[in-house]
Amino acid sequence: MRGTKTAGAGRLLRLVPSRPVPPPPAAPGEVLAEAEGVRVHLGGRPVLDGVDVTVHAGEVLALAGPNGAGKSTLLGTLAADVPAGGGVVRVHGRPVTRWSAPELALRRAVLPQSASLSFPFPVEEVVRMGRAPWAGSDLAAEDDAAVAEAMARTEVTGFAGRPFSALSGGERARVALARVLAQRAPLLLLDEPTAALDLRHQELVLRLCRERARAGDAVVVVLHDLSLAAAYADRIALLRRGRIAADGSPAEVLAEGLLSEVYDQPVEVVPHPRTEALLVVPRREP
Repeated sequence: MRGTKTAGAGRLLRLVPSRPVPPPPAAPGEVLAEAEGVRVHLGGRPVLDGVDVTVHAGEVLALAGPNGAGKSTLLGTLAADVPAGGGVVRVHGRPVTRWSAPELALRRAVLPQSASLSFPFPVEEVVRMGRAPWAGSDLAAEDDAAVAEAMARTEVTGFAGRPFSALSGGERARVALARVLAQRAPLLLLDEPTAALDLRHQELVLRLCRERARAGDAVVVVLHDLSLAAAYADRIALLRRGRIAADGSPAEVLAEGLLSEVYDQPVEVVPHPRTEALLVVPRREP
């Protein structure tokens, strides 16, 4: 009888799913995400056509390009939210299809273009949702500290008790970013995080991106403002019609001729008089 009970207990133990294991700290320059020959069709049309891109620990990679170039689709593909119809996407060296959802949640955090909730959750509870992947783990003890730090860094602590639905667009964007930061994943995928923000908070968000990269994370951010990309990104991947038109440092990618061709708009690229960071402005007649 004792043998029977032991065997039954063993079967029960095997039915209990194992807890996902967090990734070890990434080495500087380690590839945390990559797309290789990725193709995506949406609505019967090609959106990405043979895209190759790598994302390294310790860097901010900006995805830039005109509307419809495939920036958000590429970000969604790297996040495993948009399935690739061809090629392969890897996160932490493994094809995304071989990670479970809980395993991915410990490795990458995603900020979509817009955040909406059906229920009037208080701001603090929305940020705390970012800690869900750590539930039941030893690091769940860090939840309160992680939430408080993320709220402070994004300057949303002052309205922690307000309903998310009562916030302005810019306030919602910062709360959504706080949720991503609270998740403490080593790969951050941010889709137009500055779109709804004023000048002060645009700078705040991109400084946070730089800080996360300096701390060893990899940050991929979709940006329309090329001057912001020049100031804060280590690399820029410039997309055009679903392909990579250029991938390199801001100095390599932000060339007047290339940008004028890609955007179908004459531009001027000039150095900032104090910092020498590149400024990209439309060429206008006097």
